[in-house]
Amino acid sequence: MNRRDLLLAAAATPFVLAGRLYAAPATNRFLIVFLRGAYDAANVLIPISSDFYYRSRPTIAVAKPGQDENSAVALDADWGLHPALKDSVLPLYRKGEAAFVPFAGIDDLSRSHFETQDAIELGQPLTASRNYQSGFMSRLAGVLAATAPIAFTPQLPLIFRGGAPVPNISLNTTAKPGIDLRQAKLIEAMYRGSSLAPAVAEGFAIEDEVYKSIAVEMEAASRGATTARGFELEARRMARLMREKYSLGFVDVGGWDTHVNQGNANGYLAGRLGELGKGLAAFAQEMGPDWVDTTVVVISEFGRTFRENGNRGTDHGHGSVYWVLGGGIKGGRIAGDQLKVSEANLFQNRDYPVLNEYRAVIGGLLSPIYGIEPDRLQTVFAGTNPKDIQLV
Repeated sequence: MNRRDLLLAAAATPFVLAGRLYAAPATNRFLIVFLRGAYDAANVLIPISSDFYYRSRPTIAVAKPGQDENSAVALDADWGLHPALKDSVLPLYRKGEAAFVPFAGIDDLSRSHFETQDAIELGQPLTASRNYQSGFMSRLAGVLAATAPIAFTPQLPLIFRGGAPVPNISLNTTAKPGIDLRQAKLIEAMYRGSSLAPAVAEGFAIEDEVYKSIAVEMEAASRGATTARGFELEARRMARLMREKYSLGFVDVGGWDTHVNQGNANGYLAGRLGELGKGLAAFAQEMGPDWVDTTVVVISEFGRTFRENGNRGTDHGHGSVYWVLGGGIKGGRIAGDQLKVSEANLFQNRDYPVLNEYRAVIGGLLSPIYGIEPDRLQTVFAGTNPKDIQLV
C-alpha cells in the first residue's frame, strides 16, 4: 500500500502515528494556503481611492468601481476587490466569512523567494540562527497535542519539519503555458513586408526570451507547489479530508511570480485569482457545517513593487495582503493597521510597508481559536507578541 492509498484509507478510521492517536477532529480546523511566487496584492485588494495607484500602473491597474464588469468591486471607500473574485470570495466577504489584512508580511528584506519562504515557514526570529528542523506549524502541532496535522504537498514542507511525523499527500497538477504565441504571430503577420517587420519580429523574440527566463524563475519559486488550477480541482477533496480526519493543514499554490504580462482585470493574474477563489469557495462549501469552526489564512512570501515594470508586470516587493476566511470569523472588513496608499508612504519608494508582521498576526489568530496561553504561544513564535486584529 503506498502513501496515497494509506492516507485515503485512513480517512475513515483513527490511526497511530509516532505514538499519538489521531481521530476525527471535533472543532477548530486551521489551514494555511501559501501562494508561492509572491502574488501582486495591490491588484487583489485594490486601493481604489488612491490616484497614485492608477498613475503607477498605466497598463495593469484595475478600473475604479462602477465603470463596467471589469471594474474593481468596492468593499469600502478605500478598497476594492479584483473582479475575478466577485463570484467566489466576495460572497464570503459579504457574509462576514472573509477579511483582508493589508500591509502584512515579514520584516525580511532579501526579496528572495527562497530566503523569505524559508523564513516564513520556520517562523523563527530573524535575528537568530535558523533551525531548519523546526517549522512553526510543527511546533503548533506539538502545542496542540490533540490535533491531527497534514500537508497537501508532494514533499513534507519546511513548515511541518521537526516534532512528530506529519503525513503528506500530493495535489500537484500541470497547468497550460502562460504565453499565447498565436497572438504574437498574428501581429508579426500584420507587419510582414513593411519596414517595421524586422523590429517587430526582434521585439517579440526578445520578449519571448525574457518570458522564458522568467518562467524558469516562476517554476523554481513555486517549489513544486500545485497550480492555482490544481487547487480549484482538489479543494473539495482537501475539505473532505479535513472535515473527516485532519484539523491542521498546509497547502502551497504556485505560479504567482508575475514579472511579465501580468494583466489587469483580465490576463494571467486574473486567471490564477479566479481559480484560487473558486477553490477557496469550494473548500468552504464542502466543509459544510464544520466551516463555522474552520479558519483559512492565505499568505505569500512578500508583495510586489507598487509601480509596474517595463514588461507590464511587477517585481519582487515587500508588504503584501493576507486573507482570512472562515465561517466563524468576524469578517466583511479590512483588518489590521493601515495607512494611506500614497507615494510618500511607500517602503523604500517602491513597496507596501509591513505594518502587520506575520508572526504577530497569525499568533493573534491562533490564541483565541485554540485558547493558547501567552507562554505556550512563545513555543510557536518565540519573541513575538500576538496581535489582535479582532477577527476571532
